[in-house]
Amino acid sequence: MTKPDPSPYQWLTADSLTVAPLLLGLELVSNAGGIETAGRIVEVEAYHGREDPASHAYRGHTSRVAPMFEAGGAIYVYLSYGVHNCVNIVTGPAGEGQAVLIRALEPTIGLNVMATRRHTAGPRLLTSGPGRLSQSLGIGLDLSGSRLGETLSLRPTGPYPAQALAVATSPRIGITKAADYPWRFYLRDNPYVSGRR
Repeated sequence: MTKPDPSPYQWLTADSLTVAPLLLGLELVSNAGGIETAGRIVEVEAYHGREDPASHAYRGHTSRVAPMFEAGGAIYVYLSYGVHNCVNIVTGPAGEGQAVLIRALEPTIGLNVMATRRHTAGPRLLTSGPGRLSQSLGIGLDLSGSRLGETLSLRPTGPYPAQALAVATSPRIGITKAADYPWRFYLRDNPYVSGRR
């Protein structure tokens, strides 16, 4: 699988099911608070707009989900269960309401900062899970509606063994609607993946 150049992010205007596996292996970089932290994306879930009952865009455009209806490359952050911020990269053309949830990262830069933010030193506990990775990277609701290239960006990583990019799929995790859709993509056998099926 050939990785696209993630700048200037034009490729993110493709469908969420196309974009989701292409994000795997790229580094998500945060400069929140002027401090760089980053991790290699190892697990994502695609949400396919108004045709997807599990998508926040399913019921249409509201002020809460407005960033989802921007063109690919926007950031959508929502609060899960009133506790955890979850970061999504918007995909597709403007008006589609598609996005990819970043579920897990393999931490690469700023692990000491992440440990302070998360109050734990265990590497897997830093970025394995959407709430954990958002906390580690300093991602708050204030970033919802921003665009890649501002506080958050994507970049290719250095040499990464081809076998480490073996992509597996499964149904999405932690949802009740459209729970059987196999729209979760992850790097097989990567220890930072948040859940197994």
